[in-house]
Amino acid sequence: MRVAILGSGNGGTAAAFEWAQAGHEVSLWDFEEFGENIAAIAASGHIEGRVKFEGTAPVRYAGHDLARAVDGADLVLVVGPAYAHEALGEALRGHLSTEAAYCMLPSGCNGAVVLKKALGLDLLDDTYVIGETGTLPYGCRLVEPGVVRVTTRVLDGLFVAALPSTRTDELLAKLQVVWPQAEAAANVLQTTLQNGNPVLHPAIMLLNAARIENTGGDFLFYTEGVTPATARLMQAIDDERIALGEAIGVRIVPDPELGVRQGYLSEATWLKGYNQGIGFAKSQAPKTLDFRYLTEDVPHGLVFISELARQFGVPTPAVDAVIQLASIVLDTDFRAQGRRLPADPGFADLTPDQVRAL
Repeated sequence: MRVAILGSGNGGTAAAFEWAQAGHEVSLWDFEEFGENIAAIAASGHIEGRVKFEGTAPVRYAGHDLARAVDGADLVLVVGPAYAHEALGEALRGHLSTEAAYCMLPSGCNGAVVLKKALGLDLLDDTYVIGETGTLPYGCRLVEPGVVRVTTRVLDGLFVAALPSTRTDELLAKLQVVWPQAEAAANVLQTTLQNGNPVLHPAIMLLNAARIENTGGDFLFYTEGVTPATARLMQAIDDERIALGEAIGVRIVPDPELGVRQGYLSEATWLKGYNQGIGFAKSQAPKTLDFRYLTEDVPHGLVFISELARQFGVPTPAVDAVIQLASIVLDTDFRAQGRRLPADPGFADLTPDQVRAL
């Protein structure tokens, strides 16, 4: 297949390596302001992989010409943080093809909805195959430009849904060419809520706030940052997320259970599962509180969960407390800037039964 990957960060570079090494023609694109990694790959003609990925993988094109990157693509992976989804969608306008499938990787909460709105499409328009995954398939970091280290590759539980879900099977078939661990979710609300980052990151950040500020993040985020108190807060958030899924009519897998399936955890527990997790053992803490574990996961994850739960009549005291604390700590009104289901086509006015039916 010909595969275009939009976004040259950690996840995008890892995906480009794996699809290229599997024998597919890969293009990697990004905005000009994110040019360092792109330039290194363009100069060498390949990506170097380390740890779980080894060797080099050739890249057909790496650059800032989007038309060239997506030309003839069978699959387009849109890989970036939640706050980049709208910009990526706007850039992609005018470049869609009915021959390609488009996947937001990962959802980051509501990603496929944001993408379709940015593309100027009605959410139920099924002209194009557009969807999302619940998570990245990797734990990965760029070591240097053109070199990606993948410490964990998701073994199971990579949930996928298209919007509308009638086209999920088409998207899934293309993703399973390289990711056989991908499986169909009921719909994009399931993939969105299954994203575990908002459950884990903000709780650990806030309960280690003084340590982060005093040491500049000089500790292991999960190994040392997850204590009994942190574990209880993460579990309380997860319980509320699971209750919201039940109200919507989808099963959300508890994060420790999913972590074992995916290969991050050796046991499905909240304390030892994370502070002794095989996939998290060397994860360094952020140097500052002004980091995407709060600035992305609170407004684009927890606020989305809270607002949707309010519509469904599901109480979320733990989620709401973390949103409020994060807003105070970073002097930012995260609820005001948070992600919600769009007012158009009137999601806010729908009853729970109508949302489920839609």
